[in-house]
Amino acid sequence: MGVQHKSSRRKQYSSEFKREAVAMVTKGGLSIARVARDLGLNDNMVSRWKKEAEHNGQRAFPGQGHPQDEELSRLRRENEVLRQEREVLKKAIRAARLRAPGSQAGR
Repeated sequence: MGVQHKSSRRKQYSSEFKREAVAMVTKGGLSIARVARDLGLNDNMVSRWKKEAEHNGQRAFPGQGHPQDEELSRLRRENEVLRQEREVLKKAIRAARLRAPGSQAGR
């Protein structure tokens, strides 16, 4: 009497599918249970996707390891760091101008 095992391979869902499922809950006003039932998913899965989307925003569901997805995510992170650095430099320049002798500040 042998033991039969189900295939241990998990079903993978695309980033777009996950985002659409979450949007049905957040923007469509449907309950997690309803969305899960309509899509043939477990409630916990939809709930987990919703939490991930709330926590990570646009960075949620980066893909299944496709090189383009990884590169795009890396470039977006780098772009955000560069934007923040630029803002710091702008503020430093403004502060330096205000402290400079002969500054037009306050006139």
